[in-house]
Amino acid sequence: MAQKLDKILVVDIEATCWNGPLPEGMTNDIIEIGICLLDTVTGEITDNRAIIVKPERSTVSPFCTELTTITQEMVDEEGIPFSEACKILRKEYLSQSRAWASFGAYDLKQFQKQCTALKVGYPFGPSHINVKTLFALKHQLQHEQGMAGALSLLNIPLEGTHHRGVDDAKNIAKILNSILKK
Repeated sequence: MAQKLDKILVVDIEATCWNGPLPEGMTNDIIEIGICLLDTVTGEITDNRAIIVKPERSTVSPFCTELTTITQEMVDEEGIPFSEACKILRKEYLSQSRAWASFGAYDLKQFQKQCTALKVGYPFGPSHINVKTLFALKHQLQHEQGMAGALSLLNIPLEGTHHRGVDDAKNIAKILNSILKK
């Protein structure tokens, strides 16, 4: 149960990916954790940040770079270990005490899998909000929309680069805010 309900931690991750099947010996690794805080009363979005993570079980493919703009050089130079990124979430964003949100279940499942595989403590509390499903329910849609589609339905322009966690987290916060204020 979330203990701090003043803000929701909005998270969007990017992970290593390939155009086709997983190459032998590679596993999807988180390479960016985009985060921001959504004030539940004012709707203000603050503390928007990208944490670049150095992959431990894979490398950044050309396809992944094309999709995300994140390069192998970027993660080599700026990346921190996944365990350190999780510590930042716990310490600076109080991730274990706040509800957290992502667009769909992928981020939740990837964190769970990677924490288990790397023996890193799961950085979040139990209160997860699936904004993708919540948006479809709120707007009585026949099926869930992608993030860009949800923004379009709300007449909110997509800000930044799609498939960059830092930008997508802020866009997801805008969608969540629209749900909360109606």
